[in-house]
Amino acid sequence: MANSELVITPVSSKADRAAFVDCAYRLNAADQNWVPNLRSEEISKFTPGKNPFFAHARCQLFLARRDGRIVGRISAHIDEQALKQPVEQGMGPGTGNWGAIEAEDGDTARALIETAENWLREQGMSRVLAPMNLSVWEEPGLQVQGHDHPPMVMMAHHNPAYQAWIEGAGYGRVKTLYTYDLDVTRQFPPLIQRIVASGEKNPKIRIRGADLNHFDRDAGIICDILNDAWSDNWGFVPFTPEEIAYTGKALKPLVHSELIRIAEYEGEPVAFMMTLPDLNQVQMRLNGRNGKPSILGLIKLLLWLRKPYPADMRVPLMGVRKKLQASRLASQLAFMMIEYIRRSATAKFGAKRGEIGWILEDNQGMVAIADAIDSKVNREYAIYEKAL
Repeated sequence: MANSELVITPVSSKADRAAFVDCAYRLNAADQNWVPNLRSEEISKFTPGKNPFFAHARCQLFLARRDGRIVGRISAHIDEQALKQPVEQGMGPGTGNWGAIEAEDGDTARALIETAENWLREQGMSRVLAPMNLSVWEEPGLQVQGHDHPPMVMMAHHNPAYQAWIEGAGYGRVKTLYTYDLDVTRQFPPLIQRIVASGEKNPKIRIRGADLNHFDRDAGIICDILNDAWSDNWGFVPFTPEEIAYTGKALKPLVHSELIRIAEYEGEPVAFMMTLPDLNQVQMRLNGRNGKPSILGLIKLLLWLRKPYPADMRVPLMGVRKKLQASRLASQLAFMMIEYIRRSATAKFGAKRGEIGWILEDNQGMVAIADAIDSKVNREYAIYEKAL
């Protein structure tokens, strides 16, 4: 405890977990660019037995109270899958994480971070990589640029004050993640159009939409490509079969065949691109500031999910099998999938904006693709590290 009036306790009950989730809604209620996700989904995210992340992770949630009033929260966790990864890829033995931080003031933030660090030390960790909320696949990093507009679906938005509080606790930036904004109503530059046209003439290439009648099969194909394509990337932690099923179920209401493309070469699935309608635009209107939509709001949300129009788009994931990476074919497949999705997004869903990311600052291939289609960085996230 950094202050005699501040009491930090572990979350140990269903009521504590509800208070942990509610803390974020209350502390961010005045920020019009913060997106109130459905409260029920946030409860599920932090509940062992519901979120399969907990099947391979040790986790402790903490609440901070001052004079009996909740003024902050933090999670401390150790992903056993991450401990198995090579140290040079960011995770590795001895590396723990904290995340989901919310705090009313700097003193509370420092005390929460210190509490998380102490818990990680007690668990035998020697290093922190943070913030992670919860896994690297969910909401990694702290937003440090782009606070003047809301994030798209499955991206975080943070109080700008947090950066100074975290860096003041002795953390140094180890990696930067970017999101890129794109006007999808404009055709891509002539060079990209020629690359796409050339690919369309190649009989060995097939770009197909996800088959919703065989959703589980295609979800498995996508995750198999993903685990292969990203396996050498910084911060990589493999998806487990349980996480594949959990994520597929969560995302299924947002899945549209035209927006999720699988590229086949000589009949083999070798690349994919996943695009999601921006649910955040609707959640900001309908969910209230507490993540609890009214009955009418819930009906409107369900109707939008059935036919999301107009809807801007986010590309949260794409991948090309390692054996093709750094090849011309890999770039061609990427441009073809982006173009096909762009056409569908504008024609069927009325999209005007697209967002690609997050993308690691040193992922030269993806940065080059983002630059080639004239997209621009619109948000920046920092991942920090500290020795324990």
